[in-house]
Amino acid sequence: MKAKVVSKEFLGPFILITSLFALWGFANDITNPMVAAFKTVMEISNAKAALVQLAFYGGYGTMAIPAALFVKRYSYKKGILLGLGLYAVGALLFFPAAQYEMFGFFLVSLYILTFGLAFLETTANPYILSMGDESTATRRLNLAQTFNPMGSLLGMTVASKYVLEALQSDARDASGNIIFETLGAAEKAKIRTEDLAVIRDPYVILGFVVLAMFIIIAVSKMPKRESAEAPPKAWDTIKRLAKNAKYREGVIAQVFYVAAQIMCWTFIIQYADNLGISKATAQNYNILAMGIFLSSRFISTMLMKYFNARAMLTVFALGAITTITGAILIEGQLGLYCLVATSAFMSLMFPTIYGIALHGLGEDSTLGAAFLVMAIVGGALMPPLQGWIIDMGTVAGLAAVNFSFILPLICFIVIAIFGYRTLKVHK
Repeated sequence: MKAKVVSKEFLGPFILITSLFALWGFANDITNPMVAAFKTVMEISNAKAALVQLAFYGGYGTMAIPAALFVKRYSYKKGILLGLGLYAVGALLFFPAAQYEMFGFFLVSLYILTFGLAFLETTANPYILSMGDESTATRRLNLAQTFNPMGSLLGMTVASKYVLEALQSDARDASGNIIFETLGAAEKAKIRTEDLAVIRDPYVILGFVVLAMFIIIAVSKMPKRESAEAPPKAWDTIKRLAKNAKYREGVIAQVFYVAAQIMCWTFIIQYADNLGISKATAQNYNILAMGIFLSSRFISTMLMKYFNARAMLTVFALGAITTITGAILIEGQLGLYCLVATSAFMSLMFPTIYGIALHGLGEDSTLGAAFLVMAIVGGALMPPLQGWIIDMGTVAGLAAVNFSFILPLICFIVIAIFGYRTLKVHK
């Protein structure tokens, strides 16, 4: 008899924890377009605006290990509750940040918000893996991760319809030039105050939604998946993980995957802007990319029933290499379509790399999961570099925004190598 992906005893908790995947997906993808929004509103460079991603994904790098140690000492449920609490605090801090109109205050708010997300991801991913038979763990995580892009899609839609379209600082004249740049200081100050309130409101509302989720989980009965035995010493676990080549390479692949995902979804607006498309309209291409990503996640999860997950990871990485090369070399609408199509191939990468790397770790899984969540710091490191390249204007005879996607190309090559090695070396 084949093991079920989710058995009846875990169905309720599985649904509840899976809802968290949508919750952090929303935060991720309402934030990506804010790089372009802050660039215009605060009148800063692409490189400085990309500090939004440094603050957002830097929080993962800071808090992933402490989160894992907390969970090992206490429980999955307590880790989730602490994560939701930090998430809510960070989101609600957008209110005073908008009042003071300080870009740095917004960065601090995002940094604290992602302390919470680090706790949630460090806890929820291994919790989902533990809810059933190990043979179906990767499929179970892919199923749960399917709800992540649903939250992402909602975040993108809110960013497009309720934030970017409402920004007065992005209004353009008949020639497509931004009017805000030609205004006087007093007029700019008035518009900046109003636009920062527009950016603020979704985060404050999100903070109250997260608080409601905190209450629901606090009063819900959750299965205890923590060990009754004394947890192994963290340093011993780290030494074992460091010697595990498959796991070690999985962490590296995850760093590059997250970097590629964030770059492709953050700078799609700048790519479209280079073609004369407004930010609000450009965000529609991001929504299309997420719709493709979501559909492909469902399809690839079903295909895993019939095909080897490691082989699929390798094939999808090669597909991403092809489409991102098109985005680099083709200047025009077709290049934009190639960039959008890349999301189809990114769809299975995060949970599949995660599942492959954690497979067989046993008692080391919690801390192992923390390093995989810490790998999300890849999303903090490369976007500022890509923003710096975009600010150059032209590179190697190509528009700098096109050339900048050589960074995601490098990332997908690393993932393809990892996929191939899991097939041929780490059998």
